[in-house]
Amino acid sequence: MSDDRSKQQARSGHQSRSPKQQPRAQRDPSQGAQPNEGEGNKTAAREYNQQTERFANSGLVEKKAREAKEAVDGDEAEELAKAEAAGKSHSAGEDVQKK
Repeated sequence: MSDDRSKQQARSGHQSRSPKQQPRAQRDPSQGAQPNEGEGNKTAAREYNQQTERFANSGLVEKKAREAKEAVDGDEAEELAKAEAAGKSHSAGEDVQKK
């Protein structure tokens, strides 16, 4: 580790970690793809659950629900209906780019 970096970390109170010790969300994506976690992706599931809980506790749920209802009932209704139909026109496993 360079001397300047050591001094900076000492001032900030942070210690260097090797890439394997860093949480996945903080890893440099240029170091390769996220490792296979086997059956399911526990890291993604944990992050999703944390963000979902944060949103549910944020007090924004009612506001966002009203905004969604206004979009569906308002000017965006036709565009949203077309997007829904497009999504339903193929199966979840189908590659729509190959059609």
